[in-house]
Amino acid sequence: MQATKVWKAVTRDTVDFLDELIEILAEQDIHYCVIGGQGVNAFATPLISLDLDLVVASEQIEALEKALPARFQVEKFLHSWNISVPGSDLRVQIQTDPRYFPFVERASERDVLGLRLPVAAIEDVLQGKIWAAADPERRSSKRRKDLLDIERLLESHPRLRSSVPPEILHHLSNL
Repeated sequence: MQATKVWKAVTRDTVDFLDELIEILAEQDIHYCVIGGQGVNAFATPLISLDLDLVVASEQIEALEKALPARFQVEKFLHSWNISVPGSDLRVQIQTDPRYFPFVERASERDVLGLRLPVAAIEDVLQGKIWAAADPERRSSKRRKDLLDIERLLESHPRLRSSVPPEILHHLSNL
């Protein structure tokens, strides 16, 4: 549980936003999984981040919206929702791009910085990172972080290299 305390300290989550969100998901029996950088952390040496990216089962997105307390701030974008709360620097993003929905059914529980959470399969985490790194609409700094996450996954799981497109591999160093 020490990693969770560090993560909460880094995100300055003084209002237990993370705990409350996970509790709401469990109480409402909402099926979800961790993706993004924290998903990578479940399969490679973890890095601390203020972000937590999730995908919810497609048929449960409306239920999630109704279950979120009024004190949560929800900003909706084309393919995601950003959820935040005053008193925490934790940034939760719910992915609503339909490409991610199948990830939920292939997820399994893993350790994410001291918490047992459903995490997308490693192949799905990698695929999400490939989509993000190849997205020309994303800021260049975000795409570089996605490339780093792909590199971290390949260092820990070299068998995945054949799943990465050559144009992405070209950008990775020392592989």
